[in-house]
Amino acid sequence: MHDHRRLGRDLALFDTDPLMGAGLPYWLPDGATVRHALEEYVRDAERRAGYRHVASPVLGKRELYELSGHWAHYRDDMFPPMELGGEQVVLRPSLCPHHALIYRSRARSHRELPLRMAELGAMYRAEPSGALGGLTRVRAIHLNDAHVFCTPDQAAGEARAALALIRRAYADLGITAARYRLSLPAPGGKYVAGPELWRRSTALLEEALDGLPYEAAEGEAAFYGPKIDVQIADAAGRESTLSTVQIDFHQPERFGLRYTGPDGVRHRPVMVHRSIVGSVERAVAHLVEVHGGAFPVWLAPVQLVVLPVSEAQEERAYDLVRRAAGHGLRAEVSGPDRGTLGARVRAARLVPYQAVIGAREAADDGDPVAVRLRDGRRPGPVPAEELLGRIAERARARGTGLWEDA
Repeated sequence: MHDHRRLGRDLALFDTDPLMGAGLPYWLPDGATVRHALEEYVRDAERRAGYRHVASPVLGKRELYELSGHWAHYRDDMFPPMELGGEQVVLRPSLCPHHALIYRSRARSHRELPLRMAELGAMYRAEPSGALGGLTRVRAIHLNDAHVFCTPDQAAGEARAALALIRRAYADLGITAARYRLSLPAPGGKYVAGPELWRRSTALLEEALDGLPYEAAEGEAAFYGPKIDVQIADAAGRESTLSTVQIDFHQPERFGLRYTGPDGVRHRPVMVHRSIVGSVERAVAHLVEVHGGAFPVWLAPVQLVVLPVSEAQEERAYDLVRRAAGHGLRAEVSGPDRGTLGARVRAARLVPYQAVIGAREAADDGDPVAVRLRDGRRPGPVPAEELLGRIAERARARGTGLWEDA
């Protein structure tokens, strides 16, 4: 594996500036392209799984986090309150309080449950300077977060479905989970009260993990409940959490959440917290390290580079790039002004597909290009439209293959 901090800068994916501050990286065009492709993938996967997307503000009144329990249990990791019109407002450390307010904004029926609510939203953590590093530990986090409001009987099934989404995403992204961890409270730790609710949450998570190997770890729970953490390992072998699934009885009680059951009586829902790929920052950092910058086709900043052998083929090369854009592809020309053909081929070694256009291809009415794949294969001359259609199909499939399984 590679170190994303070095490779991410070498590939011009992200950088930092002292005037923006520590732990606040900015995204360069190629990095933003990878990030946006990942976000689109997640939103599409969530829509297919029955989630509805919402958007909520990054600020909330201090009272909101007092109600959720964050102020009492998580205040040291939050930015200080800001005075605004005689009130104190806080940069949110989590999205769940906002989603609880959205849920309770109107009366709910059991017929709406499970209600799956998702948001890819910003949140802020006052990480100490010594803990910051690249994209893995930052102060402005964009989290792929979701909350499922459901009946107690539905909770284990929703947690299982979330784990299935995570496993599918990892397969599509080329990520391997280091292990599954059932994160439990430490004896004597600072957690919300309610031993019976903790036992119920833990039992439901164990039910959701049925059939998956996992390890229990004390002291890793959230302050409001146990959770399943999907662990990954970085280039140095250090473990971190990428994806999580949590079952929460605490916040529905704190926020007074209710739904009307089939018996006409108001009942308390369960809140399942779930993140498929965790924060976008940490996910991209891991993808850089896993793939060494050679991203799957659908994530690659440039999917096709067109290489005219000489200036005489440049017009044809730019026409191919325009046609590629019509297929929804990201393509660019690397012309003779950038060096010899061999040098340009080497410079584009991380691009999934290279299309070489020489005098022979330009003179052929069949519109062929000489194709080179990133893995070294050369399928031979291929009609340009066939190549573009094949690449577009690979991008839509969002897998990791290049050619044979198109």
